[in-house]
Amino acid sequence: MDQFKGVFPAAITPMHPDGSLNEEAYRKVLEFDIDSGVHGFWLAGGTGESVMLEDDENKRMAELAVDVCRGKAVTIQHVGAITTRRAAALAEHAASVGADAICCVPTFFYPRTDEEIVEHYRVVAAAADLPFFSYNLPGCTGVEITEDLMKKLQDTIPQLTGLKHSSQNFSNVRIFSKMGLAVFTGSSHWMLPAMTNGAIGCIDGPPGLAPEYWVAIFEAFQAGDLDAATKAQDKASDVAERLITLFDGGRYIAICKLVLGQRLGIECGDPRLPAMPLTDAERATVIETIEQLKFEPVAQTV
Repeated sequence: MDQFKGVFPAAITPMHPDGSLNEEAYRKVLEFDIDSGVHGFWLAGGTGESVMLEDDENKRMAELAVDVCRGKAVTIQHVGAITTRRAAALAEHAASVGADAICCVPTFFYPRTDEEIVEHYRVVAAAADLPFFSYNLPGCTGVEITEDLMKKLQDTIPQLTGLKHSSQNFSNVRIFSKMGLAVFTGSSHWMLPAMTNGAIGCIDGPPGLAPEYWVAIFEAFQAGDLDAATKAQDKASDVAERLITLFDGGRYIAICKLVLGQRLGIECGDPRLPAMPLTDAERATVIETIEQLKFEPVAQTV
């Protein structure tokens, strides 16, 4: 389980103007984060718009990521889908192309019992037979993975390794950690406090935009320098706050794509419809904020 710790950006899915996958840009985004010191990736999650992609597109992104990351960074491929059959097929494919682990949201839209959620996860995890991470994302799925539900998962799923905890219930970070699980916080604002409470790292979108800030937190914490880690967290949180909360109304993915496009000198496109692209005025605001943050120039990926 030692490989599953550190800074794992939730990767975006770059797209061409016609909405198709931009494979070259995807490679450059992953390479930029790897060169910046990240430890792995959470692929095709919420930031990656996985539920907006066709299954064949999600499979292609898995193939590309494994090719780029092999021997350089750990790949945790998200395979969540509304049906167990689709999620299991994505899981089997992820294993076949060499992903290091898979992750999965609970089945969503229709309310499900704990027993149904456990069975969904059991089938999906078995299809890959890789380290398995649950994805506690109650704000989007309507399912809160509680301590009781997690115990049921542990009793049923031998592949269960950990989870991404994107819930406001911060106390469960400690509880899940004491259960022997690898807990990643899903909030980049909470990376340091989560690690002092038992988490082993962070999975979120902002660490993919400015990975150097979150890598600094992890390295200082690993070195036992809590003062330096605190200062690094302050800087990282300021970056995330200034970029991600610029606008209301779900502009997060559009901002992520523009920030990476500006930093790397490439086009990452717009979110997939029905999410609307940024207006010219919004783009100008994001670019002005990037300039104010004075990121170090990126040369190796352009």
